[in-house]
Amino acid sequence: MKVDLNCDMGESFGLFRLGHDEEMIRHISSANIACGYHAGDPHVMRKTVEMAKQHGVAIGAHPGFPDLMGFGRRYMTCTPDEIRDYVLYQVGALREFAASIKMELHHCKPHGALYMMAMQEEKIARAILEGLASVSDRMIVFVLKNSAMELVARQMGIQVAREVYADREHTKDGSIVLTRTGPAIQDYAQMAARVVRMVKEGIVVTPDGEEAEICAETVCIHADTPGAVELIRHIRQAFAEAGIAVEPVQGS
Repeated sequence: MKVDLNCDMGESFGLFRLGHDEEMIRHISSANIACGYHAGDPHVMRKTVEMAKQHGVAIGAHPGFPDLMGFGRRYMTCTPDEIRDYVLYQVGALREFAASIKMELHHCKPHGALYMMAMQEEKIARAILEGLASVSDRMIVFVLKNSAMELVARQMGIQVAREVYADREHTKDGSIVLTRTGPAIQDYAQMAARVVRMVKEGIVVTPDGEEAEICAETVCIHADTPGAVELIRHIRQAFAEAGIAVEPVQGS
């Protein structure tokens, strides 16, 4: 059994430092790199793609709303044309940083409120996917199972990877609870065991104690989650004990 382990990173900018990118990059197989709208800047984008290449990690774009102050977590009212252009602008910028070190973008995962809106609304999902398609016809898109994004991507012939979260709560329908940061981690081994169950059984327990069906082709952990480095080490150890290999997702 194998699974992709992805991380949202490259979110520092200027004098502000966010996340534990240098430590996290050693344990993941895919990096979702901020493209300057919700976080990140050109220097950080270059540094992060270079780190990814050094550690053999697949590079993905992590575009969001133009909302630096709100870290891309605030819902915005935008037209499909605006969203398409936002995505094209950000993904195109990261593509050139990757090309400068002879790499290609492997995947795309929208950020924050843009991600959540795309999972729920087909017109937003289509706008994002049309922007991506104009950049590359080979990128895999990270989606939630049975979301609008998955439906539209499959209609358009775009490969998807269904995603779950190691450091966020899931809802009964398999979606996630959008927060700025996750709760303080109380038991790393328990959380790692939870991720193993998501991968092997396709089941996660919601905050209400109910079991939800999910599909874990790629598992996300945020670089700025408190305790992220310790958590990812526990996850890798639990994966090794469960016979789960970690490698970039191939798409479906």
